[in-house]
Amino acid sequence: MQPGWLVRLLLGFSLLVSALGISQREQFDEQLTLKSLRDGKVASKFSFTTILKGTSPRDPRSLGTDDVSQHYTVFPLALGQILREYAVTELHLSLNAGRWNYDRWGYPEESGVGTGAELWTWMGDGAQSSLDERWRGLRNALAGLFCASLGSLDEQRTTSPARSFLPEGHLPDWGIPHQIRHASLPSENVCTENLTPFLKLLPCKSLSGIASLLNPHRLFDADWHGMSVHVLWREDHGVEIRLTFQTISDPLRLSSGRKQDWSFRTLFDRTIEKACPVAHSSRVVVTLPTSKAYAIEPDPSSVLSGLAIFDITDSIKPLDVGLRFAGDFHYRKRHNVFRKLYGSSQAHGRLSVKLINHQAEPLRVVYLETMPWLIQFLLHTLKIHVDGVRNDGAISEVTYIPAVPHARPATFQCVLSIPPGAVVDLTMDVAKSFLRYTEHPPDAQRGWDLPPAVFTLIEANQTDFAKAGHRLYTSTLLVDLATPDFSMPYNVIIFTCSLIAFLFGSVFNLLTRKFVSSNPDTRYFIDFHHYFAMEGKRHVAFFSDGTSDFEGNKGRTVSVAK
Repeated sequence: MQPGWLVRLLLGFSLLVSALGISQREQFDEQLTLKSLRDGKVASKFSFTTILKGTSPRDPRSLGTDDVSQHYTVFPLALGQILREYAVTELHLSLNAGRWNYDRWGYPEESGVGTGAELWTWMGDGAQSSLDERWRGLRNALAGLFCASLGSLDEQRTTSPARSFLPEGHLPDWGIPHQIRHASLPSENVCTENLTPFLKLLPCKSLSGIASLLNPHRLFDADWHGMSVHVLWREDHGVEIRLTFQTISDPLRLSSGRKQDWSFRTLFDRTIEKACPVAHSSRVVVTLPTSKAYAIEPDPSSVLSGLAIFDITDSIKPLDVGLRFAGDFHYRKRHNVFRKLYGSSQAHGRLSVKLINHQAEPLRVVYLETMPWLIQFLLHTLKIHVDGVRNDGAISEVTYIPAVPHARPATFQCVLSIPPGAVVDLTMDVAKSFLRYTEHPPDAQRGWDLPPAVFTLIEANQTDFAKAGHRLYTSTLLVDLATPDFSMPYNVIIFTCSLIAFLFGSVFNLLTRKFVSSNPDTRYFIDFHHYFAMEGKRHVAFFSDGTSDFEGNKGRTVSVAK
């Protein structure tokens, strides 16, 4: 018998026990969803879900004591430690670049598509440390984990809009209230330095499975891309972490033949070489066209309700799924949202929000504005028009929390009722704050980024494109505040430095320069740059005319440098 048989036996037994432990307590699933859009673009969604079965979030009242030991195998340890450290019940983080076009692309599968960074959490109250202290620590911990500027989501950007951001999971019944904290940073975008720690949270990293398609050169070249992290607690399952990455790719731009056909190779410049060995399920789901002829390669494992499903474990490797079709897709408009901030004055402006309902049913939405203290709402100027006619009954349940300068943003929330096929126009005057010169950013002339508004559907027909509780994000705004002329300090500094240099140089020259007296009647003066020497006790000098003969200069007095 070979001498290493015992080691191999023990190693195989440990791997078997580990696999059984994974199947019993932890479950990892991955899925890639692909959908062709009306304008020829392709929506891709990478979803990685890890469930920690039979567990619950940490009770905040136990933060003062030692936590129960947690042993993770495929569950991301770095993120799990942060959740336990700050007793987070539910967490949602998104980093997006670009503006989601609802008119052309429809509703995304992940609602958090607002431009920039957005973080909101539900946490139980009742710990020794205040909820705001835990919120601050959570922001800083996530900033270090994902290499993002989440530490800038301070109290000046934090709000508590409980109605617009309802819990997506369950909240434990601990006998203590839960509170929400929400903040957004529109100037923060997702890039490669955020994708790298994102991939490190996956059990197979980017070495196998659908994560191997996450090619940063293609992901960040897309028309729109976003990354998100979701942490939920489901009473029947346990703690769930869902990591997602969404893109909107343009095959027309990437294809030299100007065709709408696409494949893994054209979209991501990669194929799936092997499946993730620890994944409970690994699938690719393609939404098939309904009105045009198409051809899909290779043959899917199954077709269900217009969805072609590929099981990566059983598929032939390398796997390169492709779809070819002729013509364009039909797409019907649903809702349109437009938001502007206009006005030529740097002290006042007007906020305008327009909503268009293209459906045959009435629509009710929760309208949320979280505006930094730089912009102050003037509620007495609030007006709402429906199809050009003043209609104050279209707005209800208005709540407003005014801003506190240098401390808290303003929160405006209301319910809008939009009749079928109608256009609702809401306007409100705003006042722009006058900042101290030390409060301006380095690029002060560019302006200030304002977060997007959020519309939450509370009554909609139950279809695949509009669900109750679905959120719509508007584009961000750029506001121009009164800005001082920062070139004047520069001019003053340059002028002062020049004057000091002139005075200092003159005084320094007078104090250090050596002056030699001479007879004003002398026609010839010593050129002090010329060489002179001593010849015995007699001075030999070189005059300015080049002669050195004293005989030829009898009767004249010269000065000789000693």
